[in-house]
Amino acid sequence: MARGKKWFALALSAVVIATLAACGGGNNASSGGGQGTQPGTGASGTSGKKEEVKLKFLTGKVETVDWMNDLIKKFEAANPGIKVEQEYQKDASNVIKVKFASGDVPDITTVVTQDFIDQGKYVDLTNDPVWSRIEPSIKELSTDIKTGKTYKIATNMTMAGIFYNKKLFNELGLKEATTWDEFHANLMAIKEKKPGVVPMFLAGKDSWTLGHLIEFMAHGVIKQQLGIKDARAAFINNDTAKLAFDAPGGSMETFAKRMLQLEDDGLVNKDLLTATYDNQKQEFAAGRVGVISQGMWVLADLLKLDPAVKDWIGFSPFPPIVDGTKPVVLSAEDSAYAITADSKHPEEAKKFLQFLFQADNQKAYSEFLKTPSAFKDVSADWGVLKEDASKALGKAVPIAFTDTPSGFSGDDAGRMVQELFAGKYKAPADFAKAYAETWTKGWSAANKK
Repeated sequence: MARGKKWFALALSAVVIATLAACGGGNNASSGGGQGTQPGTGASGTSGKKEEVKLKFLTGKVETVDWMNDLIKKFEAANPGIKVEQEYQKDASNVIKVKFASGDVPDITTVVTQDFIDQGKYVDLTNDPVWSRIEPSIKELSTDIKTGKTYKIATNMTMAGIFYNKKLFNELGLKEATTWDEFHANLMAIKEKKPGVVPMFLAGKDSWTLGHLIEFMAHGVIKQQLGIKDARAAFINNDTAKLAFDAPGGSMETFAKRMLQLEDDGLVNKDLLTATYDNQKQEFAAGRVGVISQGMWVLADLLKLDPAVKDWIGFSPFPPIVDGTKPVVLSAEDSAYAITADSKHPEEAKKFLQFLFQADNQKAYSEFLKTPSAFKDVSADWGVLKEDASKALGKAVPIAFTDTPSGFSGDDAGRMVQELFAGKYKAPADFAKAYAETWTKGWSAANKK
């Protein structure tokens, strides 16, 4: 299908979804808001009886929902009178904006953005005793560079890069790529010699997965050029001269060029705009895919799909998209939690986090999620890629997550990549220009005084 036609189809789908949401979504929003304004259940109308506290927990981490529900049951059993309601939202970074605006504010959330820090939306956790147990580097990455204070507590360290099928690579005599040309050549070899295997699988329907391609590959160029601290400052302050999103031949234009090259050469799945994160995991675990871009958070699900994955899965850095730059690998804080300043139950929220932070719970969490714990007193057997992860760090530039404005989230960036593949932009330079304009518009909206 021509890109122009794909863009029309994508736009038409968006209109249908928006119409359905307008017709059917009102009741859910209304009931959610109503529940948020009610006092505790059960004893609210009983004189002389202590009211039950209900904590609202908003998360954007789909991989941890079931594990967290089990932990919540244990917490509630140990703390009668406190109930925790977990709400998962795929687009949590945008959903929380609506919640802050409507007053339906969660007590605890995994969503922390710079503009909401600037607006005083979170409790200051700088002096929380738990930091004495956490690796100093994780506290540094969790610290707001404007104020020097911490408003979120991260429990884990995570990495993201290229996961690949070692068995397939060995069979074809392929090596981990250190340049874009090598990466492209590897995918071409898979296409030509293994016609039943998708060289690189993109889960384009879940926009956050495409947003990560920008965050790690395109933003990765900026992050390695500026360094972690200066890059964070540039993103947070929208230093357009340093970010240079729309520079001719720059990181964003080159990114768009590379992505379209993969599509034009038939190196990605044809259904990339409709394929889901679940599809990506299933196809990779089944051995029908050469490489995927993901983070360590994907490991637990892959091993559930097929435990034999541990025998052939490999991990390597992202190839550099701009010639002359180096490979990068995400090495950053993960699983961060914040308490909102408008929470009516901050002490109970702290009590829940204290329970979550217990060493035995963090050991279980680390081993479930297959990512290393940030706690110095936790020793966890977190996964099969310890050695590969260590090697990746030794041969690539480590980068952090992007400090995105709430007015332009990673999901929003991913939707622009959807549009790129669908044919909305005539040329890579047009995509770069649109990205720069959309980022600045989102940043300006989030930083209005």
